[in-house]
Amino acid sequence: MIATTSGAPVASHVHLRHRNGDGLGVMVWVSVGWLVLLSLSALLADWLPLADPADTRSGIPLSVPTSHNLLGTDQLGRDLLSRTIYGARVSIVVGIAAVLISAIVGGAIGLLAGYFKRKVEFISIFGADVLMAFPTMLLAASIVAFTDSRGLPTVVLAIALIYLGPTIRIVRALTLTIANREFVLAARSLGATNARVIRREIMPNVVPTLLSMMIVAVAGAIVAEGGLAYLNLSVAPPTPTWGSMIAAGKPKLDISLYPVLVPGGALFLTVIGNALPVLQVSPFWQSALTGLVILAAVLLNARGGARNSRQILDLPAPPPHRSAA
Repeated sequence: MIATTSGAPVASHVHLRHRNGDGLGVMVWVSVGWLVLLSLSALLADWLPLADPADTRSGIPLSVPTSHNLLGTDQLGRDLLSRTIYGARVSIVVGIAAVLISAIVGGAIGLLAGYFKRKVEFISIFGADVLMAFPTMLLAASIVAFTDSRGLPTVVLAIALIYLGPTIRIVRALTLTIANREFVLAARSLGATNARVIRREIMPNVVPTLLSMMIVAVAGAIVAEGGLAYLNLSVAPPTPTWGSMIAAGKPKLDISLYPVLVPGGALFLTVIGNALPVLQVSPFWQSALTGLVILAAVLLNARGGARNSRQILDLPAPPPHRSAA
């Protein structure tokens, strides 16, 4: 409640609801709509009426948008709309897979480093600092170049290493803060094991923040894949990627802008569309994720909850029930 000059109280939740409603503007819904449309198009590309992305007979080379080629063609006559949609497959898979790997591996290392400290923390932070000492694109490009492999797994692992160091440091910092909270100290004083404390007390408080960071990091991973493709270090042709399309269209910029504008615009809209909703609704997003994680933890541990509680409190097991004769 808040007071006015006349002394009459006014409900503050009305203003908060109005302010929160203003935060979810048109741009947020447009961003979400673009991401949904792009994901569905990439997923259902084989069933959509699209030209073969490798077919050089789809149209006149460097053609402007027409009824047959809605976004024009590249320097070889391949349809830009088809190649952009098929190229989204690589960008989406690389972005999500790389960030997911770095979150799982880096999150586990960060949890152990923040909880056990000492040697575990020293080794983990040293490794994270070594990874963060290299320029991100130089590190990824070096891994792909030295392995002499341009397959999708190599690109995913190279980009995952970019985010491994920051993930370890962020999760470690969160764990250090949560490990000194009252509910964690209470669980330790009751005799809970380290594994139980990490699983039941610390992880539900770390995962929501980690997931929020992952969603924003997907945009950076997509840009990193585009950079590797531009340097001809991503997935090998004939698989289309946005970065390779931009690199192939660069020499023909004086003749046609579409071979660069179309994949570059798709990359720009995807990065903005991925980051904008999270920045706008992050308080609600983190609250919802916290509730989901806590609910999952409760459901996963409900079966053994009573038995573990008796073990912690060192209580005798209940006598077996005997029915009356």
